[in-house]
Order: sequence, then C-alpha cells, then structure tokens
Amino acid sequence: MDGIATTDDPIAIFEAWMAEAAASEPNDPNAVCLATCTPDGMPSARMVLLKGVDPRGFVFYTNLESRKGGELAANPNAALCFHWKTLARSVRVEGAVEPVSEAEADAYYASRARTSRLGAWASKQSRPLESRFALEKAVAEYGLKYAIGEIPRPPFWSGFRVLPQRIELWRDMPFRLHERRVFHRDGAGWRIETLYP
Repeated sequence: MDGIATTDDPIAIFEAWMAEAAASEPNDPNAVCLATCTPDGMPSARMVLLKGVDPRGFVFYTNLESRKGGELAANPNAALCFHWKTLARSVRVEGAVEPVSEAEADAYYASRARTSRLGAWASKQSRPLESRFALEKAVAEYGLKYAIGEIPRPPFWSGFRVLPQRIELWRDMPFRLHERRVFHRDGAGWRIETLYP
C-alpha cells in the first residue's frame, strides 16, 4: 500500500497494515508495546500480543493480578505502539480501557493451547518466583488436576479492550520527512490531521 490511505476509518487502515505485517514480519506481527500508568502517574511498558481488533477497539489478555492488571484496575487508560520494521510503519493508539465480556474471555481462553491454559493457572504473573522448579511443579499439579476434560478459565485471567480516542499512523519517508496522520475520536466518527514529522 503506497502512503496512508485516504479513508476516514483508521481501524480499516490498521487491519490492512496488520494483514501486510502478517505476510512480512518474521515473528509475532501482532506484538505491541502496551503502556500503562500507576495512579500517581509512573509509566510502565511491556510487550503483549494483540488478540483482536474491531471498531470497538484493540484486545489483549492477561493475568488480572499482574502489574499491568493492577495498574489498569487503578487507572483504566493505556497506550499501544505497534512497529513493523519490514514495512517501516508504526501505529500508536491511546484511550480508555474496559474489560472484555466473560463470553469473549472464555472463547479466547478455550482457543489457547492446553499448555498455555495450564500455565495461566500456574503463573503468579509479575510476583517474585522462588525457583524455576516451583513454576514447573505448579504446572504439573494443574496438569494432574485438569488431566481429564476442559480446563476452566481462571477467575483472575481475562482481557482488556483499549477504546481508541487517538490513533496515529506513521510511515517512513525519505530524508526523515515521515508521513504522520492522526485520527481523533469525534463522536461516532474521526477528525483527521496531518503532523509535521
């Protein structure tokens, strides 16, 4: 795709770019840097995997008792930054965050590999780990507990949806005269502006 499309729907542009990234990025084209803040404004960032996007927003999943889960419970706002090196493009998203529905979380959890579902039970994400053995032991114990039948979703594991208020699409251009278009949520639509690089 040459240039940033002239459509007024940034989600449609993002989906097209993500499809191109899926064909060109060697690993995890859906990897995204998630930034959250503590209630007193201290930022923190980490990589997560985008697991869904639609007109409502951008979805990822996590242990709700993790650092990011706690920060989002206290300050339900976040930013995402995608960077696709092979395409020389990036996308920034900012907005409030809301939990996904129980049905959405159950459906995604059920789609995960069995080992990943056991790992969700075993990991006390973001808390001190006394030894690798302790983690492997917990995985084995949950493997025995759920040896037969389905593995239910842990009550402390779910997803969040970032509700975009601002989406910036960036494209590398010669001489560092990059192309930047920003979409600001404006009621049911978007207000668009172009920024200096």
